[in-house]
Amino acid sequence: MAQLTAPAILDVTAAQSLGSLFSASQGTSQEGRNFAILMILPTAQKWPNLERETCSGPMGAGNTSKLSEFFLVGLTNDPQLQSILFSLFTFIYAVTVVGNLGLLALIVVSPRLHTPMYFFLSNLSFLDFCYSSVTVPKMLMGFFSDCQTISFSGCVVQTSFFLIFAVTEFFLLASMAYDRYVAICNPLLYHIIMSPRLYLQLVAASYAVGLMNMMLLTSTTFHLTFCKSRVITHYFCDILPLLKLSCSDTHVLQLLLFACGGFNVSVSLPIVLVSYTCIFLAIIRIPSAQGKHKTFSTCASHLTAVSLYYGTTVFIYLRPSSEYLLGRHSLVSVFYTVVIPMINPMIYSLRNKDVKETFGNVLKKTSQFFSLPTPRFP
Repeated sequence: MAQLTAPAILDVTAAQSLGSLFSASQGTSQEGRNFAILMILPTAQKWPNLERETCSGPMGAGNTSKLSEFFLVGLTNDPQLQSILFSLFTFIYAVTVVGNLGLLALIVVSPRLHTPMYFFLSNLSFLDFCYSSVTVPKMLMGFFSDCQTISFSGCVVQTSFFLIFAVTEFFLLASMAYDRYVAICNPLLYHIIMSPRLYLQLVAASYAVGLMNMMLLTSTTFHLTFCKSRVITHYFCDILPLLKLSCSDTHVLQLLLFACGGFNVSVSLPIVLVSYTCIFLAIIRIPSAQGKHKTFSTCASHLTAVSLYYGTTVFIYLRPSSEYLLGRHSLVSVFYTVVIPMINPMIYSLRNKDVKETFGNVLKKTSQFFSLPTPRFP
């Protein structure tokens, strides 16, 4: 087995380029680039040892008939950086859980929000909570373990659920774009076109596509023979790093991965693009500036969420596996598994008048029940 070295996996240039991508999304420059380098490069010190041995001794080779567990490299083994990242990601995950479950509960208990748009939004909150919970708790545990393990069956389960939730979100975002198109371009027919039957079918179809992707990709991945190593150079079980561990022929899986990713994007993305093209044309025809602003504000939050999610996932999964770089993959994965689920409820709630008013009413009733002062929202 050829020994992997840190320079072969990571280099400063790659970290800096990805830092530029991260900093552009966050509105900073040098700070984002430094964050990428600090978070990724210290991990390189650990990989040579992990490739040769585990906590309990030499790893050796194995296959799927004997393999019982994998080892996750995680994000870093720098003790100081581990403490900082643990605190940061714990806070982000707490905000993610409270934000998404809170928005979901608010939509469920408020009759005012029982509309197709908020039905889709409640499902988006559920998906964001789920696929973040599939990966983040295991990542947090890894900050306090020099040798984090995951069982073979646990890796199968984690990969399966991650695929279902991640793929489903592609088509749910497309359904939400179509919903905005009907609401803005055909407002008088909105409740006729977006009937309960249609939006239930759209959500069910989104989950069905996610389930089919999961069955195809997971079954193919875990029928491979893993004999090169048991070290997954990532912080959760994902298909791309698992490909690097296999000594089987992976051409079928690579082709299937590209075909499924291409199908997901080529079907869902045109729906988003056509819907928003029609929406922008309709907005242009509105005579007053106030009317244009009000109409655009109803879909701006969704357009932001679509841009972030599609941009990061396409960057990772629609690239040749030969171009796989751990540092780049890990940092972009952090963005769509940790950051995006946290900011989605903020995007949809802070820019949404109905959600803010409903939340204010709920707080008012709660404060009256407990005789507490009622906070005011702008």
